[in-house]
Amino acid sequence: MAAQASELADREAMEFDVVIVGAGPAGLASAIRIKQIAAARGEEISVVVLEKGSEPGAHILSGAVIDPVGIDALIPDWKAQGAPIKTEVTDDRFLYLGPAGEMRLPNFLMPPLMSNHGNYIVSLGEVVRWLAEQATKLGVEIYSGFAASEVLYDDAGAVRGVATGDMGIGRDGAPKDTFTRGVELIAKYTLIAEGARGSLTKQLIARFDLSKGREPQKFGIGIKELWEVAPERHQPGLVQHSFGWPLDNATGGGSFLYHYGANLVSVGFVVHLNYANPHLSPFDEFQRFKTHPAMRDTFAGGKRIAYGARAITEGGWQSVPELVFPGGALLGCSAGFVNVPRIKGSHNAILSGIHAAEAVAEALAAGRQHDRLEAYTAAVENGPIARDLKPVRNVKPLWSRFGTRIGVALGGLEMWLNTIIPGVGLGYTLRHGKADHASLKEASRARRIEYPKPDGVLTFDRLTSVAFSGTNHEEDQPVHLQLMDPAIPIRHNLPAYAEPAQRYCPAGVYEVVDEGNGNQRFQINAQNCVHCKTCDIKDPAQNITWVCPEGGGGPNYAGM
Repeated sequence: MAAQASELADREAMEFDVVIVGAGPAGLASAIRIKQIAAARGEEISVVVLEKGSEPGAHILSGAVIDPVGIDALIPDWKAQGAPIKTEVTDDRFLYLGPAGEMRLPNFLMPPLMSNHGNYIVSLGEVVRWLAEQATKLGVEIYSGFAASEVLYDDAGAVRGVATGDMGIGRDGAPKDTFTRGVELIAKYTLIAEGARGSLTKQLIARFDLSKGREPQKFGIGIKELWEVAPERHQPGLVQHSFGWPLDNATGGGSFLYHYGANLVSVGFVVHLNYANPHLSPFDEFQRFKTHPAMRDTFAGGKRIAYGARAITEGGWQSVPELVFPGGALLGCSAGFVNVPRIKGSHNAILSGIHAAEAVAEALAAGRQHDRLEAYTAAVENGPIARDLKPVRNVKPLWSRFGTRIGVALGGLEMWLNTIIPGVGLGYTLRHGKADHASLKEASRARRIEYPKPDGVLTFDRLTSVAFSGTNHEEDQPVHLQLMDPAIPIRHNLPAYAEPAQRYCPAGVYEVVDEGNGNQRFQINAQNCVHCKTCDIKDPAQNITWVCPEGGGGPNYAGM
């Protein structure tokens, strides 16, 4: 019998001062800032960044309109350094959609913090690739295609690093001819910057009880397409957001439409994952949204060139977990620093990377290791991240409690009060209550939704869309979408909720297959997975666990 991977020899180990998991805005900002500090002091601090994608940016998906406050603090001369941050916002629109028309909200009614003037429309993936170049120039080692799959602990229980996953394991769990053992990366401090609903983040939050006293984290799913539109329909610098149709009043979410670059338009749709109707399909709601009269003309004569999806943290300030643990810290979307009404998180991700880097550099200079970076917590709680998130902390729970029309209005009023008299608003922090997976109604009590068939020109099906994400996984490997109980999808989720995984997944990963004679089978098409993590969040039985597949697998986003 072939040896199982667990029976193989010990892994080789590499030692660094700092290991960072995730080459996104937060991880790369922390690496750059550590090296900046080391250079200024004439010291050497070894830093390595692990990236599970094939290259930095391959798994990055965002709208994106960025507030430059983060990049200004990290690399003040970013313009002179050639950062791919070019298209400044020139027109800012906010629409409420009905089935056949729209109403534009006057800009003077919008709270000042909602203004996008002074911000930039970018491909966040391209920005990340540029940040990776800057980090490499400073001496940061970046290992792409290596997924951090395990947290390592010392005898006292502190985090001492991470291990990368073994490669070349077959679906049966046995090593193949291409087998390569994973590597241990040992560090004095380990920074986790793996994005929303990260697999290591989940483990660390559970092990150290980091969510104690916090509200449950809330999420949305963001689905995006990149279009090359006809030149006469391109309006560089236009930023347009909407809410309302096609979602009903009880379902939170909205859209973005950003014009930038060479006739490029980023169009996307966000559905809050606390929706109640198990028949709802976020992917199909997005396709339907593009057919609205206020939207469809933008795409006439254009072509779709990319597609992707990603979970978004939406809990806000009250859902941010404890940020530090013995030996490391949570950064960026691993901590949940997204400003929900602004639909922005990259600026706070970069700022968190800076704060963590400065805390690490201070600790290393004092000869410390494997302890709690309390200076990082203090910097977040008393700095620009808190000032950004605290005034909007009640917008999401107001929307969830009162529905779109009333909730958005109340959220706007609270933001105005916080603008006029800082810190006033409601005067307290609203709770979210239950987690997103607990929000579904039973299928028999919910309205069925019939979605139109895609036309292949403006609207598309899931599998065709996945082809535009560049997604690929080694087929002969263990399924990275793990069921704690394989019987639950058919035994429980199907009769109770019409097995919602068939609809909430934006990549066609999950199917219920009719095998005849009244037998049905739950099928997982893991190769389609775009790593959005929605299944890990929304499964009503919390039966699905997303773990890292073989390094380098997943989407290969270009320009997203």
